Amino acid sequence: MDPNFLQTPISYLKGVGPNRAETLKSELGIETYKDLLHLFPNRYLDRTTYYTINQLQPSGADVQVIGKIIHIKTVEQKRGKRLVATFVDETGEMELVWFRGQKWIRENLKLNEPYVVFGRVSRYGSTFSMPHPDMELLKEHQAGLKIAMQPIYPSTEKLGSKGITNRVIGKMMQQLFLESKGIFPESLSKTIIDELRLISKNEALFNIHFPKSQNLLAKARFRLKFEELFYVQLQLISKKLLRKQKIKGLPFEQVGEKFNIFFEKHLPFELTTAQKRVIKEIRSDLGSNAQMNRLLQGDVGSGKTIVALMCMLLAIDNGFQACLMAPTEILANQHYNGLKQLLGHMEVKIALLTGSTKKSERTLLHNQLENGNLNILVGTHAVLEDKVRFKNLGLAIVDEQHRFGVAQRSKLWHKNEIPPHVLVMTATPIPRTLAMSLYGDLDISVIDELPPGRKPVKTVHRFDSNRLKVFRFIKDEIKKGRQVYIVYPLIQESEALDFKDLMDGYESIVRDFPMPDYQISIVHGKMKPVDKDYEMERFVKGETQIMVATTVIEVGVNVPNASVMIIESAERFGLSQLHQLRGRVGRGAQQSFCILMTSGKLSEDAKTRLQTMVRTNDGFEIAEVDLKLRGPGDLMGTQQSGLLHLKIADIVKDNQILKTARYHAILLLKEDPKLQKEENIPILIAYTKMMKSKVLWGYIS
Repeated sequence: MDPNFLQTPISYLKGVGPNRAETLKSELGIETYKDLLHLFPNRYLDRTTYYTINQLQPSGADVQVIGKIIHIKTVEQKRGKRLVATFVDETGEMELVWFRGQKWIRENLKLNEPYVVFGRVSRYGSTFSMPHPDMELLKEHQAGLKIAMQPIYPSTEKLGSKGITNRVIGKMMQQLFLESKGIFPESLSKTIIDELRLISKNEALFNIHFPKSQNLLAKARFRLKFEELFYVQLQLISKKLLRKQKIKGLPFEQVGEKFNIFFEKHLPFELTTAQKRVIKEIRSDLGSNAQMNRLLQGDVGSGKTIVALMCMLLAIDNGFQACLMAPTEILANQHYNGLKQLLGHMEVKIALLTGSTKKSERTLLHNQLENGNLNILVGTHAVLEDKVRFKNLGLAIVDEQHRFGVAQRSKLWHKNEIPPHVLVMTATPIPRTLAMSLYGDLDISVIDELPPGRKPVKTVHRFDSNRLKVFRFIKDEIKKGRQVYIVYPLIQESEALDFKDLMDGYESIVRDFPMPDYQISIVHGKMKPVDKDYEMERFVKGETQIMVATTVIEVGVNVPNASVMIIESAERFGLSQLHQLRGRVGRGAQQSFCILMTSGKLSEDAKTRLQTMVRTNDGFEIAEVDLKLRGPGDLMGTQQSGLLHLKIADIVKDNQILKTARYHAILLLKEDPKLQKEENIPILIAYTKMMKSKVLWGYIS
């Protein structure tokens, strides 16, 4: 087969032509033979049985009948017209009906010729009718490729209106297989094919479009899903290996005095097994000669800050500086105060740089950074400004990385001649499946246990009708000296949604919790940052017992004394948001509670979300459920996640295949990093072609 055969423009395929080619391109993105070949069916219909008209039932299933058209008429109706054909066989008669495309259909129908019609029937009185049937002359049906399972291809309204029906696409596919003689280049090695008992590429492509049996269809689907995920993993893993070879890292050769003093004298509690494991993984990265690029995932409250600090002490012990960047001032302040407290009286110089830092302090800070007197800089985006220069930045830590753009992070890289080691931290659990695909080129560490003494938050779901009981419970908790968050999804009531406006809620809370017995803070997006910080500060200091807020408190406020989180209209929040909000409580030693308030009307998805929250505190399990409910594109909040371009695989449903594909990609690159062995040549050829045509997407990292 000519190697460029599949690159032929689709307009050259017999039966397509320039007009159809234009429609195929605009509607389905099909420009070449290869694109058509990879247009995989959504589902299949069993075409092995033929019914007679007297056997028909209004079952909702698709059926096929052999018969003739004896009469055609146009019937006027309230809106427009319908075309009706009388279709008969030896047992009775039925109607075929069309509501659109009537002119073209009428011109092409043949009277008294045997047809095979296929579609879904419904009954009106004693007569059956089949709207918009698939039709084929019996002689063509018998001469065509024998397909037991009829493929149904993705379609759009425009394709239908331009006469590119499922049957037309099926015909194009047959033509493509005739021209190619069904021979396509193999793209996996014999070793992988044998080990996984895969069918050949030719068999897989034939049986995905023209399945000979259910069994062969299942084998074809497995083979093609595996191959697609295998190449995505191959790209991510080779990218990672290349980075490790090319980008030399700063060698942190010793575990020195500061790390050891902190470990022995300043640790507030025994490290968990997970923390120890993660520190070990990071230490081995820092000691190698490659630049570290690691993602550290840990649920809210799992102790990522201590791990970050110990890594920064490693950098300082090796003569380097470290910086920690957070997305908001509140969070940066919190990290700074937390780190200062942990360091106690150790001789480590640490400073804070945010938008609010005074000019005089800035100048001093810039000088200390450049002459190396400052060991650790904590800050917001302000750290990225060109004026901020380090003497020798060895480790950059980015918190809640999904809030920073790639361009912003690359600025950190250039703060040093040799790029610093990078640790990206997130409390948003990324499901393992998604992490393998999205962050496959980062090394991943997970802290998957909470520090000792932390009690899991108790979560309950209550309806608005139970509000008085909930208020009584809040009063009891405040009596014990605890504090409470009450979070609302909206600020201003939208006409369409009769949700309690934040201000309404605030007023009713003020009525139920009157001064001077109770003090209440309010924080929302329309306030000036100064006022917001003032209110937050009052709550942090314990001057107010109740914080009424919109989701601005989702990330990072640490108030160990707050033990109750009430989420109003909880059905309006996504799972990951609910989980993040719940993580604001449960930071002290006492038992904490999360109460999900909703109206009585709940969708199925909302019920699933609430049940999941009540059932589990495991962020990863919650993220898996979220991924199933929302799909991968939504979860990352971006359409660029590359995950939506998969032609046949689904990273959620095909989780096991993804793991298998990743395992084989790692194995292959370990044994033959440049894909030079003879048996791997098919993989090299396919991979090179994909990289050239940018089929493998630039993943976010």
